[in-house]
Amino acid sequence: MAKKEYNHVDGLLLVDKPADWTSFDVVNLVKRHFWLDKTGHCGTLDPFATGLLVVLLGKATRLQDSLMAQQKCYTGTIRLGVETSTEDLTGEVIATADVPAWTLEKFQKIASSFLGDIEQLPPMHSAIKINGQPLYKLARKGQEVERKPRPVHIDRFELSNLRLPDVDFTVECSKGTYIRTLGADFGRKAGCGAHLTALRRQRSGDHGVEGAVTVEELKAWNLEELKARMQPLETLAE
Repeated sequence: MAKKEYNHVDGLLLVDKPADWTSFDVVNLVKRHFWLDKTGHCGTLDPFATGLLVVLLGKATRLQDSLMAQQKCYTGTIRLGVETSTEDLTGEVIATADVPAWTLEKFQKIASSFLGDIEQLPPMHSAIKINGQPLYKLARKGQEVERKPRPVHIDRFELSNLRLPDVDFTVECSKGTYIRTLGADFGRKAGCGAHLTALRRQRSGDHGVEGAVTVEELKAWNLEELKARMQPLETLAE
């Protein structure tokens, strides 16, 4: 029996990642469903997060660094008064506190203090490697290691729809920004702690989630439909 040959496709595909899927799950689906030889993506989304995942196909994987360097936009919800081990709703509660009965304007002043160049301490539950080991694997073993703060840039941190203990937000930021950590740091600065209960990537560079395909739609495509819906490599190099 002849060995099945991989298909070679060069381009970019926008996928709306569902909750409880890892970014690798999405890329692996694309690779296996269309039997592609090479795939990648531009920026990991946490499993609980949803939204835009930029999937690279074939020679487009060479553009990964330049595409990942583009500004990102996220929306989500912060829950004040509860800190978790992962800085999101998937972790264990590690601290609770009373939430101040402030106005949206007062909370916004705290959010605005994060604008510009700031430093973030990467969370233990992240894919950053120390001595070859991803931090999240060490965290699962109950280990905590020293991490160095990393510089990031926050262009926008806007709060909306305050309904204590929850508040919605929009963030525009540089690559490498941990929105979970931004939410947790915001809670600490408010004096009550916080974690994220929802996170959605709306935009990466010039690409928006409104142009993305869902996983269920993707599963129904054949190779020709993929080629018709993706962005060809030549349009990305312009």
